[in-house]
Amino acid sequence: MNLSSIKTQDLQPDAESASPADNAGKKLGMWLFLYTEIILFGGLFVLYAVYLKLYASDFAEGAQELNKIFGVVNTVILLISSFAVAASITAIQKNERGIALFSLGTALLCGAVFLVNKYFEWGHKISHGIYPNSDKLVDGPAGQNLFFGLYYVITGLHGVHIVIGMTLLAVSLVFVLRGRISSGSYALLDNAGLYWHLVDLIWIFIFPLFYLVI
Repeated sequence: MNLSSIKTQDLQPDAESASPADNAGKKLGMWLFLYTEIILFGGLFVLYAVYLKLYASDFAEGAQELNKIFGVVNTVILLISSFAVAASITAIQKNERGIALFSLGTALLCGAVFLVNKYFEWGHKISHGIYPNSDKLVDGPAGQNLFFGLYYVITGLHGVHIVIGMTLLAVSLVFVLRGRISSGSYALLDNAGLYWHLVDLIWIFIFPLFYLVI
């Protein structure tokens, strides 16, 4: 056997075979990051629960000011977007790039519609003087001022996370388009999907807490 015939690249580990371990490390890092996000929103939900116990009737009256139709529509939109993201990951694993691109585009469209709905919902409330420390709330029950304060903080923070998630999905879409994300290397898309699913899950908690208070 002629040792000189052995190419240098033959001695290097195959990039695709090394990707599972690399992907696992990146996914672990993403899970650790998501854990901090859970702690953040979990703390806000605990604060909400404390004030709900103290001002149950005021919170129930505040919830009546929110448009449940907007809440339901946004919930459905995010559920559809989560399905689309999951479909994009499955598609890229099967080397179906066209389906992956379509699914990511659908998820991005859903995210944009969600933000537009939230913009109009916030605008409607603010135009009617319903925002933290407004004259209408300051002169009213203390519990309602707290309710809407938490509403704007939590939904606003969630909106920021929607924007971050859309950015990750948009970058993933570009990488899929350029072939940088494929069946052999899709850690970025996988992690973007995990982040997006968490954002959607958080909304599943937000919706009943603010829109369905009895």
